[in-house]
Amino acid sequence: RIDFLLSLLRMPSVERPGLLQALLGKEPDFDLDMLSIRERDEIEEKARSWVKAEINLTLNSKNNSETKNSTSEISRWLHETLLPRFNRCSEETRSLALALEGRFVSPGPSGAPTRGRIDVLPTGRNFYSVDPRVIPTQTAWRCGQALAEELIERYRSDHGEFPKTTALVIWGTSNMRTGGDDIAQALALWGCEPVWEPVSGRVVDFEIMPLSVLGRPRVDVVLRVSGMFRDSFGDVMRLLSTVPKRLAELDEPEEMNPVRAAWLLDQKRFQASGNSKENAKRLAGLRVFSSGPGAYGTGLLPLIDAGNWETRGDLTEVFLKWGGHAYASDGTSSEEINLLRERLSSVEIVHQNQDNREHDILDSDDYFQFQGGLQAAVTEIKGSTPATYHGDSSNPEKIKIRTLKEEFNRVFRSRVLNPKWLESMREHGYKGAFEMAATVDYLFGYDATCDIVADYQYEEVAQKLLLDPEQQKFFREHNPLALRDASQRLLEANEREMWENADPETLEALESAILEIQGEVE
Repeated sequence: RIDFLLSLLRMPSVERPGLLQALLGKEPDFDLDMLSIRERDEIEEKARSWVKAEINLTLNSKNNSETKNSTSEISRWLHETLLPRFNRCSEETRSLALALEGRFVSPGPSGAPTRGRIDVLPTGRNFYSVDPRVIPTQTAWRCGQALAEELIERYRSDHGEFPKTTALVIWGTSNMRTGGDDIAQALALWGCEPVWEPVSGRVVDFEIMPLSVLGRPRVDVVLRVSGMFRDSFGDVMRLLSTVPKRLAELDEPEEMNPVRAAWLLDQKRFQASGNSKENAKRLAGLRVFSSGPGAYGTGLLPLIDAGNWETRGDLTEVFLKWGGHAYASDGTSSEEINLLRERLSSVEIVHQNQDNREHDILDSDDYFQFQGGLQAAVTEIKGSTPATYHGDSSNPEKIKIRTLKEEFNRVFRSRVLNPKWLESMREHGYKGAFEMAATVDYLFGYDATCDIVADYQYEEVAQKLLLDPEQQKFFREHNPLALRDASQRLLEANEREMWENADPETLEALESAILEIQGEVE
């Protein structure tokens, strides 16, 4: 309870500052990453104690208090808004019973509470996602603009020039939570802006910003959208497919409009390869790709799980096959694997956003399948590694763009090897062991696609996650097969020369653990 409330109080809003900044006496936009580890631990503990103390106070006593300090606004909001909603979460059981009886359950919105969406509380309501006709919302547009600007600036800082072509990953669930941050980012990179109907807030069109207003070259954006996004946001799919066609027809210098430059070049190339003039023009305008109708995912997970691959080229071919359906502005699609290959051959940036801190890139196989698969494909096709970035919009007021390696290292150190996380997983017995082993799988998947895991990181996973005596005891008592599977995955990494300079004693210990578990199972 304390941790959940604290996670909600961290996020600043127009009504109040964030709790940690307030307790530090800092401005609302103070970057907590500036603190040392010791300072961060101290303020976290102070915040936890503050929440405990506030919960023990009655609402009346707070109202009678005339004390004014840096946390008074937060205290008032906690008691008047957050706690009443939070306490009603206990109605979830009653709502479940009503649903099982076929009776009415009150509706409510869905979203991520830790991203400031307090309106989704209390839980236990018949939640709805979002009206796809209002995507992107005006709030999401502001966040998407910031994501686009930060991405461009980070690339310029790293490479000294504006990016020309970017490949974005767009998922359905995240855009339901945010109202369309990723869609807004794509539009902003293109140099376009949504047009909303004033009364309903629905998106009815888009405007192309003149270069004089944009103040920079446009970016050619290739989209790899998930199957769920494709199914849920038909109108948005058509909008995104229309934008490149309109941009390509603008009378702008090619160096300022790479969409037009590619469109003109592609038409000549496609006609030279035997396409009609009309079909060449159609192909040259396609930028939105996904799996075929009725299909989902990237195909990489079963391939990696079964070990049925030899090189990154094998992963690339599967990624292209599964994601090679191009979607047009009229809602139709066609398999265009070679076109996707052509599009990825010029990509300079691979990018994906994460809109909350309720999970991370090593919590799910989807991240390495989409972001990792996209980087693997671009690297294999181009022969060079693109700049791969991870956007953090968990706090929309403070957007952060990290390289994939920076994000991986952050998650690896703060969660995967965090003793507090390991301890909390051990509290969940069988399922906790499963989650630890799954983390090893996802780490392996990222290395298979992106070559991102250092040898020392494999060694630390082996020693601290699998071979540590306390961990060994836990696995053997609750889920020995999880220990076996995770150990086999690390040995596979060594066999594939992903973990190149492994300590022979570590490998021997992993092999011994596998043999012992096999003997016990048999």
